[in-house]
Amino acid sequence: MLHLLVTLAGLAHGALSSNVSSPSVVDPPSTFVSGAWSLVQQGTSGVSGMQLMVVTETTALIFDKVRLTQGSEHNPLMTEDGEPAWTAELNLNTHVVRPLHALSNTWCATGGFLGNGTMLSTGGNPIVITGTHIYGQDGLQALRFFTPCQDTKCDIWENSSLVHTTSPRWYPGSVRLEDGSVLIVGGATANGWMNNATANNPSYEFYPPKNINGKSNGYTFQTLPVSFNGVKIPSSFLATTLNANLFPFVMELPDGTLFIAANTRAMIYSWRKNTETELPGIPNGVRVSYPLSGSAVMLPLTPENNYTPEVLICGGSTIDDKADPSTLSAQDAASNQCVRMVLNKAGIAAGWKVETMPQDRVMADLVLLPDGRVVIVNGAQTGLAAYAIVPDALGPVSNADHPAFTPVVYDPSGPAGYRFNSDGIPASTIPRMYHSTATLTPNGSILIAGSNPNTDITLGTEYQTEYRLEYYSPAYMSKPRPSYTGLPAKVGYGAAFTLRVDLPPGTTGVTVALMDLGFATHGVHMDQRFVKLVSKLSRDGKTLTVTGPPTARIYPPGPAFVYVVTAGGVPSFGHKTIVGTGASPPVDQGAIDNLNNQANTGW
Repeated sequence: MLHLLVTLAGLAHGALSSNVSSPSVVDPPSTFVSGAWSLVQQGTSGVSGMQLMVVTETTALIFDKVRLTQGSEHNPLMTEDGEPAWTAELNLNTHVVRPLHALSNTWCATGGFLGNGTMLSTGGNPIVITGTHIYGQDGLQALRFFTPCQDTKCDIWENSSLVHTTSPRWYPGSVRLEDGSVLIVGGATANGWMNNATANNPSYEFYPPKNINGKSNGYTFQTLPVSFNGVKIPSSFLATTLNANLFPFVMELPDGTLFIAANTRAMIYSWRKNTETELPGIPNGVRVSYPLSGSAVMLPLTPENNYTPEVLICGGSTIDDKADPSTLSAQDAASNQCVRMVLNKAGIAAGWKVETMPQDRVMADLVLLPDGRVVIVNGAQTGLAAYAIVPDALGPVSNADHPAFTPVVYDPSGPAGYRFNSDGIPASTIPRMYHSTATLTPNGSILIAGSNPNTDITLGTEYQTEYRLEYYSPAYMSKPRPSYTGLPAKVGYGAAFTLRVDLPPGTTGVTVALMDLGFATHGVHMDQRFVKLVSKLSRDGKTLTVTGPPTARIYPPGPAFVYVVTAGGVPSFGHKTIVGTGASPPVDQGAIDNLNNQANTGW
């Protein structure tokens, strides 16, 4: 069943073009567009935007949760059965939402694409949904699949009796790997506002399952004393980062290892060798993962920096994650710290470089722009995530207060001390705190959704459930923009393809940004990625020859959006392609069988 599911989920794509045109020297953008940004409220989400992911050039997924009592949130979007929906597809052009039909509770799940373009949603909450029709499946071990389409016929598929995780996972992290599979990381096995030793699930697992002891699917792994054939793999790091270690940050590095951060610590994980190598801890005692949530992003990988990874982590809190909740307050200050570290030998030896945001922020979102900058949006200046923990909760169960209304742009290439700027950016009037999300869209705007700091639909509270959608348009969207045609449906590694470009007058050069827009939830953006591609502009400025990413470790196989960006920092529309062959990730039936035979799966 699993083999059939993964195979059938693959997408058909066209062939590559390999035309090569005359080279020209192109410098990376050294300036950015100045001027005013715009902010509009346009459309509603139908379900509160706890999870957000762009899946095509015109659509995005929005996932909500199911409330603590039996039944769905009282969201305004209804299913055909006359019941409130909690999953939906948003049309980015018409702003119409249509209900989707998850069977299990998506509360605090993770998500991302497989290498074939199918979206995988993992984990959730054990609350079973019932109504006129019984939808109920325990979400803790759920694997949900959604293959994007253009005809509004696609929907979520899940069947936990056939396909499920090795063990319960609430608040897990995840990352797509170089073979198009997904590694699922950590989480909790039961409800709770803060993780603890009883609920902790300090382990990893693969989807599709792998056998990492010996040889599997052509990969040679280090010989291990214990077989992990399709089952979960224990993690010392996740066992010792309690309590605030939920929704860990996970990023694939260009050498095939993974960067993982949780609580106040970070490490490098080799999934082939199953080794964890500790990195310098987050400075100044700042905790960065749920419920003291910061946000993180890997800065752009470029040929000029030899695709050297550098990670940026902003916000969080210095609240004691083991403190008695009665001693905490919605007025406890969040952190204004940003830290960045180059993840090579010299960079790790130098440690974290500390910077200061203009505002304290917890529950913020870091969003990469196609010009290489980072936008910091959403969040609160005081308090923490979760519900009804602090004695002075507001409205009546928000653990946070003092919303951060104005985005901040961070320029990674700017001089230290001058990288943060909010000039020309209007403040929102909508609090975007717990369960808020943000994502770059194909047209270059930033979509803002969600905020549900009080449970269920709470329209009369101080911080109500929010359904209004907002779009920030950076200043570059008011300038003449480049456009292009000819993007192939698949982009091969190291393979050349040709774009026909229409550039604004006066354009002196262009670059090409290959971007994964990520799966956003709780300030974590699974798989968000920016890789600058090698490109050459023809002498007449009408043809751009582009070379696909060098390896699957630099950009894992799967969907991507391609932006052509002028030297002045003005991007085109981002058209979608698939990097790699579009094939399903490798399937090891023996590992699947062994998973299903394990007593500890609970099935």
